Amino acid sequence: MEKVKRQASILLIVSIILMLISGIVVSLVQTNFGHVTVKHLYWETEAGRAISANLYIPDNATADSPAPAVVTSHGYLNNKEMQDINSVELSRRGYVVLAIDQPGCGQSDIGDYANENGSGYDFVGVYQGVLELSRLPYVDKDKIGITGHSMGGMSSNLAILEDNQNETPMISAILLNCIDAMYVEADTMGGLATAMGIGSDYVNNYMSRDVGIIACKYDEFFHQTYTEDGSVLQAPYYMTDSNFAQSFLYFGENPTGLETRNSETIYHENIDGEDAIRVIYNPAQIHPWSHFSKRSATATIEFFNECFGYPVKISSGNQIWQIKEAFNLVGLVGVVLFIVSFVTCMLFTRTFEVLRANEVAVARKANKQSIKCYIGGAVISTILAACTYQPIVEFGKNLPFTEQPMIFGIALWAAFNGVITIITLFVSSKLSSEKIDLVDCGVIISKEKIIKTVLLGIVTVICAYLCVFVADYFFVSDFRIWNVGMKVLNANTLRMALFPHALLFLVFYIAFSVANNSFNFNQIGGKKSWCNNLVLTLVALAPIIILLLMQYGSYVINKHMMWSDNNAPMNIAQLWAFLIMIPGAAVVDRMIYKVSKNPYIAGIITGIIIAIISSSNTTSRLI
Repeated sequence: MEKVKRQASILLIVSIILMLISGIVVSLVQTNFGHVTVKHLYWETEAGRAISANLYIPDNATADSPAPAVVTSHGYLNNKEMQDINSVELSRRGYVVLAIDQPGCGQSDIGDYANENGSGYDFVGVYQGVLELSRLPYVDKDKIGITGHSMGGMSSNLAILEDNQNETPMISAILLNCIDAMYVEADTMGGLATAMGIGSDYVNNYMSRDVGIIACKYDEFFHQTYTEDGSVLQAPYYMTDSNFAQSFLYFGENPTGLETRNSETIYHENIDGEDAIRVIYNPAQIHPWSHFSKRSATATIEFFNECFGYPVKISSGNQIWQIKEAFNLVGLVGVVLFIVSFVTCMLFTRTFEVLRANEVAVARKANKQSIKCYIGGAVISTILAACTYQPIVEFGKNLPFTEQPMIFGIALWAAFNGVITIITLFVSSKLSSEKIDLVDCGVIISKEKIIKTVLLGIVTVICAYLCVFVADYFFVSDFRIWNVGMKVLNANTLRMALFPHALLFLVFYIAFSVANNSFNFNQIGGKKSWCNNLVLTLVALAPIIILLLMQYGSYVINKHMMWSDNNAPMNIAQLWAFLIMIPGAAVVDRMIYKVSKNPYIAGIITGIIIAIISSSNTTSRLI
């Protein structure tokens, strides 16, 4: 075990170095190697709602030579970091960029989604961002643009309606990413109210502003076409069968009888004596990929260049955001290694040495009957998990006391699967001829070990998030990949993460760790530990993979999603994140178990951390 201690000490140093390298490189990239200043902003709006944002100020933006500026907004269940691509690429081209947290997201105040705007949504963030930019001396007031993904696009549409009330509008350009424009008179939200506008007159709510749409070919939520008989054609038909798209490209005119206009083409028209443009980009990608896409980044760069020109001349294909994202991932890997090595080192201290195993755990042989029991249990669990996902998540989301409906629904489903796992383990152990020593494998532990297990889990989570706060403070960075991120959070979000979400996630992740390590750490998959862990992880992911394949396979092949009614597409889209989180949890579980033969340490750590990740990357509401 001395070798394990030495290796853990080295790994702990390596993990800290990886996180440090991550922060340094991310800072260099997002500051354009010292040519862009990045600041945290937090201000009170006229409506009494505090907004959090990151402000990017390039060197060329001065009071004597003000620069064009863009407000960027994330979508529902996200935060400002999901706009890092636009922030990096636009600021290095000389734009001032303000990346906001919408109310209820990130570090902004919780949104009153029941009453604001008469629509049930509190999407005030983009317009408040425009007001903030208009106060900055180094911003060109005649060149303020906005762009938003999904819900951020709705907020952008609302900003246009607000701006239309001004004698002199402030917004000159708007790029909608994965959201519909306001096509008709009855449509006041853009996207959500489109169906209500059938039969209404087409309208140009954007007037002489420059407007573009990034309409993903396989968008799960928007760019639908409504036929005369009331049926719905989904996003793949948007450019070929939609009068909405054609009316948009014809600046609000009725397109009936007019020549079909195409995507990727910029159309000009003189509106009120000003040259205005309309363009639709139609990349073959899904809704959540559009804020992690080189194609969408290229469209954003080219659109605002057409509107405002590049203050700093860099071609649209020259993009470095991928470097930032890669080193955000390096930081995330560093955190995982930190957790494993920190726990291992702590097991060699006097306080926690009682939790350390006498020798490193190794895979045991599995007889044929135990393998059959495992396969049977895996099949039953997979079927139950796949069949219950939609109804359980919908039930959880609609409970009146939930402050983060989507995460509560998913956490409830996770807890259900944890219970099913426990039942399956119990039944399998009774049917299997392999008798497992529950004390030796760590299922049954003493009261002293329980107390110290909980304490070590909590201490580890605190130390891991201290690393996150250090990265944010010194480098304005976090640790993430795509939509899975360890980021700073406020006390209110932490409270929601710990109660009730952590309590529910703990049921699953503790059961997951017990199942994988105490009962199934054997030679299923091969003699190598990682082979066994890979097989067990794939089995755990099976219901998620099945649901995603059914949904998106149908979309690509049939141009229609398997589940398209109500909130089903939103529920399915949330599963992508767990393709990252569950394998990460499996690695942490196995590495800690091998040294401790205690499945609960890692189960507690992963359950709490995934609850915090989920709660800090979603939308909260007042109840």
